[in-house]
Amino acid sequence: MTLRFLWEPWLLAVVGLPLLAVCIHALVRSRRDDDGTQVAWWRRLAMVVAVLLIGATPAIPGEADEVTSNLEVYIVVDRTGSMAAEDFDGSQPRLEGVRHDLRELIAAFPGSRYSIIAWDSTASRQLPLTTDARAVETWAQTLAQENSNYSAGSAIDRPLFTLTRTLERGIEQHPENVRLVFFLSDGENTDGDDSSVDASPDGYADLRPYVDGGAVLGYGTTTGGQMKVSDWSGVGDDYITDYSTGQPAISRINEANLRALADNLGVPYEHRTAPTSLAGLASGIDVEAKRMDGRAETSALRDVTWPLAWIVAGLLAWEAYEQLRRLRLLGGSHAQRT
Repeated sequence: MTLRFLWEPWLLAVVGLPLLAVCIHALVRSRRDDDGTQVAWWRRLAMVVAVLLIGATPAIPGEADEVTSNLEVYIVVDRTGSMAAEDFDGSQPRLEGVRHDLRELIAAFPGSRYSIIAWDSTASRQLPLTTDARAVETWAQTLAQENSNYSAGSAIDRPLFTLTRTLERGIEQHPENVRLVFFLSDGENTDGDDSSVDASPDGYADLRPYVDGGAVLGYGTTTGGQMKVSDWSGVGDDYITDYSTGQPAISRINEANLRALADNLGVPYEHRTAPTSLAGLASGIDVEAKRMDGRAETSALRDVTWPLAWIVAGLLAWEAYEQLRRLRLLGGSHAQRT
């Protein structure tokens, strides 16, 4: 048996320890005063323990199931200001290439489970694992660069923690699945409030055992492109200014970073300069061969919280009955006094 923690352990401690302390204190006091409430406090203590166990989520290995669709596609998208640079397919923003390639990935891996992580000044999981390809398409349509007023620069290692946690949870829940990671970025590192030009892709090497395939897709040119300002009203007509020169800022692709990232993840790198097909890249990933490495059959974990839920329901019903009986007794005593 293992614990999967529906709630984070620290949250269980914050909620559970005070409740346990109240119940234990009241139980000790009831035994000392012999006031007849010992059973009630034992019942409440049992309810607290059962709820905390549900939060901890005990699980046991289930029966071996044949896995028919076990492909997970994790897409990491850079939406920092530099991804608005107008040097994709001529003079289009790089994010136009990202939108195109998101649709290509859906077409290349139909029936998969998709998850999206995006980052700008912070990284966040935008879409949990889902089989709904339309959700990915909708997200792609609404994809926009970060608000220029709140930009903290670019750092290629900024989504590392979020991607690590997401992959770890996927492995914990479905260890048998095949996981592909696609990283879409220009690889640029720039100074900012929360980043450094020294941000390194080296940390991604720790994720290599988690990744079965995928690719790093790079956007931009060595010549570079200008970026329009984005604010709450949307993308305007003005361009972001390089305050050191007073001229429009220029963003250039950093392929050294992107190639290093690809090497660390153990996946290929592809420079994306136009809206072309990704079918060739997808055909180089033999998902079926990876399924035959022993993960096609698995003893996935099964939660065993339902007995605890029945216990909590029974204890709550008992508590409600006792409270109603107590109210009736108080009502009868009041009627006799009057």
